[in-house]
Order: sequence, then C-alpha cells, then structure tokens
Amino acid sequence: MVRVASLFSQILSLFPRNEFQQAVKTHRAERHSKGFSCWDQFVAMLFCQLGQAHSLREICGGLACSLGKIHHLGVGRAPKKSTLAYANKHRPWGLYQTVFEQLLCRCQDMAGGRKKFRFRHKLYSLDATTIDLCLSLFSWARYMRTKGAVKLHLLLDHEGYLPTFAQITDGKTSEVAVARSLNLPRESIVVVDRGYTDYSLFAQWGEQGIWFVTRPRRNMDYRVLERRLVPGRTNVLCDEIIELASFYGRARHPLPLRRIEVVDRETGEVLVFLTNHMGFAASTIARIYRDRWQIESFFRALKQNLRIKSFVGTSRNAVQTQIWTALIAMLLLKYLQFKSKLGWSLSNLVAMLRWNLFTYRELWEWLDDPFETPPIVPRYEQLQLELR
Repeated sequence: MVRVASLFSQILSLFPRNEFQQAVKTHRAERHSKGFSCWDQFVAMLFCQLGQAHSLREICGGLACSLGKIHHLGVGRAPKKSTLAYANKHRPWGLYQTVFEQLLCRCQDMAGGRKKFRFRHKLYSLDATTIDLCLSLFSWARYMRTKGAVKLHLLLDHEGYLPTFAQITDGKTSEVAVARSLNLPRESIVVVDRGYTDYSLFAQWGEQGIWFVTRPRRNMDYRVLERRLVPGRTNVLCDEIIELASFYGRARHPLPLRRIEVVDRETGEVLVFLTNHMGFAASTIARIYRDRWQIESFFRALKQNLRIKSFVGTSRNAVQTQIWTALIAMLLLKYLQFKSKLGWSLSNLVAMLRWNLFTYRELWEWLDDPFETPPIVPRYEQLQLELR
C-alpha cells in the first residue's frame, strides 16, 4: 500500500485493478469509450457514496477541488457532469454487480466464525425494501398510478451479517417470485416475514432440504396433531405439530409443520412462529426469528448512510448503477469494521470517512485510533516548509 496516500486511495487499493479490468472485459463495458474509463466512473460513484454527494455537480466538483490528490486514485482528472451522466446511463450496471461479488468473497473470508448461534447450519434472512421514485422523472418505474418505485431484494448471511444475494426489480415484482429463484444450500435455515407466506414455496424449500422460520397469517386454518411438552419457567406458551386444514393448504403443503407461541416479556405480546424444523428448542426458534431484525437494520443503515434515496440519474441503468455502488460501499464498510480493533458503529465510520477521505493517514492505524493518528506530510511538502 502506498505510504503517502489519502484514505480514499488506500480504500480503492482493496479493489485489485486486474480483477476490475477482467470484469470490464467480461461485460464489454468500455466499448466506444473516449478517455473516460470504467475505473474513473467507479471512483466517481464510490465518492458519491462515501462522500455523501447529492448530485452530479457535487461529485465532479468534489473530485475537482481535491488539489491533485485524485492522481493517487488512478484517475487522470475529475469528470465532467455530462460525461459521468452519459456513462451512468449507457454502461452496463452488471459490471458493478460483478465487483460486488468479488468484494463479497473477501468479506466472507474475514467474517468466518462470526456466528451468534452454535448450530452448524447456515442462517439467512430474506426480505425486500421499496425505494420510492418520482414517477414524473422515473416514468419506467411505475408502481402505482401516481407513484414510482423499485424493490431491492436481499439475502443476509448471519455469519458476519453480509448481503450474499441482491436483486433489483420493479416495484410490482412479488417477493415470493424472487424467493423461488434462490439457490440456497441444503440444510440451511432461511427466516422470512409474513410477506413470503406461500405454502407451495414452503413445500419447495422442504423438498430441497431447507428449513424456514416465519410468522403465520392470523387466519391460517390448521389442525393440531401433537402438543409437545413445554419446559417450565420459559416464555414459551405452546409447541404444537400441526397440519394445514384448508383444501388448498393441504394440496400445496401436505407435510406437518410446527407452530410455536411465545410471549414477549417486555411488551406482553404473544408471538406465533411457523417452521418445518422439528428438532430445535422452541426458544431457539424464537431467537432465530428475533435475529431477523438484522436485515431490517441493514436496510435502515443503507438508506440513512448511503445514497439510494436520491439519485444522480433518472434512467433505469443509472439507478441500478447507483444502488450497486451503494451495496459495494456497504461491503467496504463491513470490511473495515472487521479489520478495525475499535468497534466502529456504521454511522460513525461513514461520517469520519467522509471528513477524512483526502487526508494523508495510514488507513489501518487510523481505523484503530482515528483521533491520535497524525497526518502524514509528503516529502515534497516537507521540503517546501524547510525552504520557507
């Protein structure tokens, strides 16, 4: 890593240029390019995310006023607004999905062993969030008569809480349709909310050897086959083996299911869970579903700290590009959290990076002690001070 380089330059060194260029060739992303490379575009869009830029003007102006430090980023000069807008509109967004997958492999190596539960099975949470768009500007993203939107579907691995799958669709796409297309490993556990209640989907997961944990609908028609003994002094009210009683329910999912009732000791609310896993204790099933809140926290952190609520382009390709670079930035922040000894919160890390992107400090020392790590004065600046 370059000793005298900005924090932003050192962060970009985490993306091997040979891997990036291989992805560019795979997607043929630089066809007909004239002096503005995909790397230049990637640096600009990553600066949009980490520097909290709200517009093309802020991106280009922020890079232009960095006093020559963008040469350390592998960029010859700051882009013009029209150049960056054209690239976001026409260059394939799939390039940044590939870069996301490359960085994900490195993050998964760092996250190995960071598990909350003791069982050996992989635990995932699956959910989607709606990103609202102005229909008059994003006419291709019609969601309702007067509203536009896209959906970000995400699969979160609870080992390190990393997003291992992401798909961006129009706002009308069903969450169940995306869930059917997933290829989850056998004997994994997937946690979903009521929006994914589809008995044929549950049957498909059962045939694939996948366990699920969810909340049933309040009007679920079922018949109790067996009542299990509930241990004393716990918040578990009942643990039952059931079968679906409705005609269509039995036709789509003929196998037994497990229904668990748990009382929340803080609020007194009774929570009901549905699963096809017959072995875990009822309290473990409740803890598994409770940990699903991590994907809600991920979506909230993504929207609050990165740029996916306001967009610098209005085309479908520009929106996809910006969301994928936001996901790349989120993986970067996770990677830095893994490497740091300080225990950063995500919001503090984003804020401190934004204020120090172009300062000369050693990245890993700064991550461990941001307030005591002095800036590095380049040799040519030292010479200038001595001459004065």
